[in-house]
Amino acid sequence: MTTYNFRINDKHKKVHCVETGWDSSDLMESAVDERSQLLADDATVDSKRSFSGEKSKITIFEDALLLCGFGRFHLCLLLLCGWAVSSDAIEVLSISFLLPSATCDLALTSADKGLLNSIVFLGMLVGGYVWGSLADKWGRRNILVWSLLVNGLGNLGSSVSQTFWLFLVCRFVSGIGVGGSMPVVFTYYTEFQHKSRRGAMISVLATFWMAGNIIAAGLAWVVIPREYLSVSSDSFSFHSWRVFVALCTVPSLTSAAIFVLMPESPKFLLQIGKEQEAIAVLSQVHSGNKLTTTFQLEALVLAEEDKDTYMAVGFHVKRTGHPGWRVKYTIFKLFESTIHLFGKSLRRTTLILLLINFTLAFGYYGLFLWFPELFSRIDKYGGSFCDLKTGNTTDNSTVCDQPGDAVYVESFLTSISNLPGNVLTVLIVDRIGRKPLLASSMVLSGISVFFLWFVKTRWQNVLMSCLFGAISVCGFNMLDVLQTELFPTDVRSTAFGVQTASLRVGAILGNIIFGVLVDTHCAVPMLLVAGLLAFGGLASIALPNTTGRDIH
Repeated sequence: MTTYNFRINDKHKKVHCVETGWDSSDLMESAVDERSQLLADDATVDSKRSFSGEKSKITIFEDALLLCGFGRFHLCLLLLCGWAVSSDAIEVLSISFLLPSATCDLALTSADKGLLNSIVFLGMLVGGYVWGSLADKWGRRNILVWSLLVNGLGNLGSSVSQTFWLFLVCRFVSGIGVGGSMPVVFTYYTEFQHKSRRGAMISVLATFWMAGNIIAAGLAWVVIPREYLSVSSDSFSFHSWRVFVALCTVPSLTSAAIFVLMPESPKFLLQIGKEQEAIAVLSQVHSGNKLTTTFQLEALVLAEEDKDTYMAVGFHVKRTGHPGWRVKYTIFKLFESTIHLFGKSLRRTTLILLLINFTLAFGYYGLFLWFPELFSRIDKYGGSFCDLKTGNTTDNSTVCDQPGDAVYVESFLTSISNLPGNVLTVLIVDRIGRKPLLASSMVLSGISVFFLWFVKTRWQNVLMSCLFGAISVCGFNMLDVLQTELFPTDVRSTAFGVQTASLRVGAILGNIIFGVLVDTHCAVPMLLVAGLLAFGGLASIALPNTTGRDIH
């Protein structure tokens, strides 16, 4: 057992860590969880529940989820969480659709466009880790509301920004919000799903990223080419692409408002010792599903091995420390969760997933966000992505013609190409497993990018781009499933935040490198994308299999 000492309020708090979590034998000896001892000075103990004392009356959380059934509540939860995922997709992908039109308004060079594509990921890099750790301490729902609000307000500010650098700052703020809502919404949603349908339901939720992509592409097609929507004066302009940006804030702001009405994750409540509140939420789920059976639990624990602990302890500590102490504990919790991720039991999984996130994001976002801009160049000059004879190597910032509908039609087709991959993922994820789907989709995505370099006509480019979109989305769906299943409850949001931080770095570097080299050495980023996608797919073979397993 490893011991760490931290000085807080001039007193030493000793924390005992083991590789599989916190030592339950120490818990039975002290009658409280060691993590709760960090708040012992400020904690209040709930009254002991009415419990018969029979071990058989203690229900495991997974069994309680099964008793809740599946119905209307889960459908409403899917639609709400899906709307939040769509709002994140719209925010991330919207910038790619406005670049061809915003070129003159913001005096953009290719390098500036790469920076604009990547700045939201920098914000997500900052937000993902911090929001994820806060969600492990203050709750999933609360953090979802605040992160979605930050996302919407930041994007709304960018719609009226008249200079490139102010636009960039607002995009960064919006990215901080997306960095919180993305990992936390999957954690929140997963903790309401029974293991028998968890993989399929997470895959269904992941399809809403595709829905957000399609919404963004369709909205860009409808709004941006319509110059009559523009309003301008000597000191202020609000062209049609700015109207598009403002409309893209609606999903995140409406999601934040609706999440206020939702219950907290029952698994999170149980994890922090609020057993009665967790049972109340599960009862609400059961009632929402309109089941005729009676829902009654005497006692609730996370896993089978917790039953003996419950029999010995019999009560739960409710944390109600003062705000100053909560801040200090939150900082400690962030540090503690991160150390756990790189402990012996989780280190290998953590490092492999970091590598996969980086390669997948570098490959996908380093190319996909450039499709509208590349389609615009092909529309003006003809040829293919990397045909040096087409004029695509000129400084396109000097070309200020409004892109035609064809550019947005092609972008829309590329976005909707995600649909077949999403449908296939939902149908086969629990049959053939997470790893085979992740590995095969990344390798095949890399191969499709390699052949993009050789196509010569406009519609060949569109076809290969659609193929890339259809295959690569399977990899993202499987990564979402694996990241929620491979980590225990007490570090799941932090783990998701750390993993998505690696994804953001990959996306940032992919877009910056593409922006710098697209006008001079286009083949270099294309080959990098192809190679990294294939390498990440092969690395995923080393991950554990999670199909049908309990999550703890």
